[in-house]
Amino acid sequence: MKILVCISNVPDTTSKINFTGDNKSFDKNGVQFVINPWDEYALTRAIELKEAKGGTVTVLNVGEADAEPNIRKALAIGADDAIRVNANPTDAFFVAQQIAAVAKENNYDMILMGKESIDFNGSQVHNMVGELLGLPTVVPASKLDMVDDATARLEREIEGGKEVVEVKLPFVASAQQPMSEPRIPNMRGIMTARTKPLAVREPVGAEAKSAYVNFSKPEKKGGVKMIDAENAGELITLLRNEAKVI
Repeated sequence: MKILVCISNVPDTTSKINFTGDNKSFDKNGVQFVINPWDEYALTRAIELKEAKGGTVTVLNVGEADAEPNIRKALAIGADDAIRVNANPTDAFFVAQQIAAVAKENNYDMILMGKESIDFNGSQVHNMVGELLGLPTVVPASKLDMVDDATARLEREIEGGKEVVEVKLPFVASAQQPMSEPRIPNMRGIMTARTKPLAVREPVGAEAKSAYVNFSKPEKKGGVKMIDAENAGELITLLRNEAKVI
């Protein structure tokens, strides 16, 4: 069984976020990057399936050279090899096209990724990849098991309950908690990751469909006004004239 796991290189949630002077791009200075946490669920489950059923796990990242330390971390956790598409991942459709191009060349049995990246929270790439490849797509999945060598059973949360889906291989799925328990690489994994293959390829000739015009931070929270419980008229006036919510 061949599994492709797509990972994103994202800022650590504890990082202080700033933008460039024109507010058109993210300022990477002083920012610590990590593997997208949602992708770690997909990666760990892929490794568990490999250990139980046999096969290989390939990690794919669409990103620049600064993503390689986290790609190596994925290899240390247990992936067998990695591919980096040498491009700045600014557009979801562009990224999906790169993933689809790699997948078409290698005939993977399943393509896994997190339900979204924690930087842009777009939750778009998995559906686009499934459409580009003409494969069934299950998103987001909280459980993934194999029924037999050709069929997988996935569970996903829906409003008011859960849905269980059986799908034939190959397919695309996105992961969320509690699909697996993310692993911390051990020393042996870190050492072997240095020699595992990491191929770098140039992007296919695909155009981005969107562009970010500018970024802005949320406005600072204002002061709190305490209104006497018996003074409903003042509260209504403030809500209408200052907060402008009524």
